[in-house]
Amino acid sequence: SQTSFEEDPAAGHWKALMPSKGSKEQQGGRQDAGGVDEAQATEQLNVSRLRSSSVEIREKGSEFLKEELHKAQKELKLKDKECERLSKVREQLEQELEELTASLFEEAHKMVREANTKQAASEKQLREARGKIDMLQAEVTALKTLVITSTPSSPNRELHPQLQSPSKAVFRKGHGRNKSTSSAVVSASSQHASPEPVGHERREVDSILFAEFQAWKESPTLDKSCSFLDRIYREDIGPCLDFPKQELSKLVRVAVEQNTLTIEPVASQTLPVVNTSAEECGGPKRCALSGLPRTCRHRIMLGDAGGYYYISPSCRARITAVCNFFTYVRYIQQGLVRQDVEPMFWEVMRLRREMSLAKLGFYPSEM
Repeated sequence: SQTSFEEDPAAGHWKALMPSKGSKEQQGGRQDAGGVDEAQATEQLNVSRLRSSSVEIREKGSEFLKEELHKAQKELKLKDKECERLSKVREQLEQELEELTASLFEEAHKMVREANTKQAASEKQLREARGKIDMLQAEVTALKTLVITSTPSSPNRELHPQLQSPSKAVFRKGHGRNKSTSSAVVSASSQHASPEPVGHERREVDSILFAEFQAWKESPTLDKSCSFLDRIYREDIGPCLDFPKQELSKLVRVAVEQNTLTIEPVASQTLPVVNTSAEECGGPKRCALSGLPRTCRHRIMLGDAGGYYYISPSCRARITAVCNFFTYVRYIQQGLVRQDVEPMFWEVMRLRREMSLAKLGFYPSEM
């Protein structure tokens, strides 16, 4: 016979049911076999219990995992929201940083532009101030140069234009020691240096001389190696400053070139004592350059610390002619002559003619 089992949910195990009626009748004859069946039933009961426990464990584990998954999902959602918030904060900070950087760069560029503008304005004012100072110094120097040769007994005709006749109004400057010159003085003097021919004199431009002057005018210099000055040194300056006293002549030439020679009239008061001999310096009745007995109404000084040398009117005319040429050339070099090339060329030719006449012995009576 077989024994039936049913599951007891409360107990969690299987219990044996009462055997059927037919089974009771057969129970007595099969007691031996019943022991074996009972063992098998016990074994099946244990297996059923294990299965029930496994199912219960799986269900509880599944519920626990679901709860943990739900918690993890909630945490992920919170993390996503936090990340989104932080991302927005970062974008806002980056935007603010970019705007701040752009404003700083713009402000820096603005400050640099203002600084450059102010610097340019300051440099311009400085250049203008220096130009004005140089102009004033040049005017003072030029005026000193003019005044130094003017005395009541021998007035400077440039300071007193009424003493000059219209035909003799020429460009004449005293030779000072300062290389700075005045554009105002040049403008005033250039009015007297008329390029028009005197009287009915005719003139024609020499192409070679004009070409040499034009080449020199492009880059004016006092270097005697250029063709323009080299010709004038050979043809005019050298012969004009060639005096019998060769040693003193060289000193005079150097002083004229360096603009350190001073010419002044001889005063009636007692003259200072010099270290050189009377023969070298000459005297009121003897010229130091020619060595001839002449009435000397002027004397020269070479530099600031040299002695005085008496010169005759002829020697003074020769030195003055060369000084006038160097003065005008320096005016051109410094950009103080506001004329075209041709009028400047004719003024140079006029000064060369003065040197030529002076070296031949012609000089004005007022010398």
